[in-house]
Amino acid sequence: MPLLNEFEINPDHHNTVLIAGPTASGKSGLAMEIADKHDGIIINADSLQVYECWRILTSRPSPEDEKTVPHFLYGHVPCHQPYSISQWLDEIHKLLKEHKDVLKLIVGGTGLYFTTLTKGFASIPDINEETRLKSEELLRENGIERLLLDLKNNDPSTYNNLDKHNPRRIQRAWEVLQSTGMGLSSWFEYNREPLVKLDQVLPVVLDIDKSRLEKNIKLRLDLMLKSGALDECRRNVSILDMNNSAGKAIGAKVLSEFTKGNLTLEDAKYKTLVETRQYAKRQRTWFRNKMTGWEWKHVP
Repeated sequence: MPLLNEFEINPDHHNTVLIAGPTASGKSGLAMEIADKHDGIIINADSLQVYECWRILTSRPSPEDEKTVPHFLYGHVPCHQPYSISQWLDEIHKLLKEHKDVLKLIVGGTGLYFTTLTKGFASIPDINEETRLKSEELLRENGIERLLLDLKNNDPSTYNNLDKHNPRRIQRAWEVLQSTGMGLSSWFEYNREPLVKLDQVLPVVLDIDKSRLEKNIKLRLDLMLKSGALDECRRNVSILDMNNSAGKAIGAKVLSEFTKGNLTLEDAKYKTLVETRQYAKRQRTWFRNKMTGWEWKHVP
């Protein structure tokens, strides 16, 4: 990868490297090259690649890659189990201590993971418009009971302490969980200083032209389909009805509709591409707005 030539890494000065970027920007390939060159390890910072049931659809590292370079926090969470940012930070904290003398590459596309890693929990982030509209839609169609059920299944701590007769607070708790991946009670109770300080690591955001990213997304979808993404969706169809984070894997619901005979393959591919583009746009917006102080590296 030509981008590797732009990285002058001296593990004695920077033994932790953060690599963020939108989906399909080449983060994993770059991390593999750097880790292989410097005998480093790779740690996941992607909220969907933590789940064991999705390897192909979330583009988790291959078994061959995992044998070549040590990988951590990939595919280690059962898909029926909720997983929060606080859990991820606890695991990161342990890995940073266990591998303090090794080059560590923390790689992923979940901006909120990187923000809490480097800034701690200052305040609850603003709820994005997509989540707010979704909560309003669920309220209209299913009432407050649907939101309560989601909270009971995925954020029992908040659910148990919530005023069940206050619809606005219930809606707010649901929106925080959906938008941030962490329950409202955790945001109030979990007070932590940054685990990683930007001036002590090498923090990098990969910047890629929109046309190049579009091409990469299309190529990767074709590779996913050839590698068995549809079979993976068939195996995990029950996950999609659980209303937890694992069911939000990009393209999972759309491709599952094809496996059920409800969509043609071309329609399913088109909808998956649209969904992936929208996700990449949200990622890039987060990086621009929230990740000041990072080095931006253009992907050639």
